[in-house]
Amino acid sequence: MSESSQPSTSNADSSLDQVDDVQQFDEFDEFGGIGEVGEDQVLLEDVPAIKGALKRYRIMAYVVGVLLVVLTLVGMPLKYIWGDGRVVTWTGVPHGWLYMILIITAIDLGRRVKWSWKRLLGIALAGTMPFLSFVAEHSATKNVRATIADVEQRGI
Repeated sequence: MSESSQPSTSNADSSLDQVDDVQQFDEFDEFGGIGEVGEDQVLLEDVPAIKGALKRYRIMAYVVGVLLVVLTLVGMPLKYIWGDGRVVTWTGVPHGWLYMILIITAIDLGRRVKWSWKRLLGIALAGTMPFLSFVAEHSATKNVRATIADVEQRGI
């Protein structure tokens, strides 16, 4: 009889453990724990640094985008139709160097807001196509501002 009562107690304990697990699971928030901060979560204390990184990224995206548009719409026709390569030289070289700085600022921003490598690759590719860097900048800014608003709302 003690053996039959023991399994039933064991089953009762087991079912209580499962209920406790379910209750604990329900208490977990979307970030992985009860009030815990996950590694991939942006914190409130990171917001000023994120805003600075966003400003640097936006400036570089605009400068690189403008240089690329001037290079392709003005410089290339001047060089290949009229034989004047000055605009290509004066915009192409700075575009190339500043593009590298754009990549660095994008990686810095992406690291701070926990972007995927896929998103960073998209931003890098957008800097090689006229007008697309402006679209990527707008998308990135919208994403970062939403992230900042979410962090400020949570207050973590």
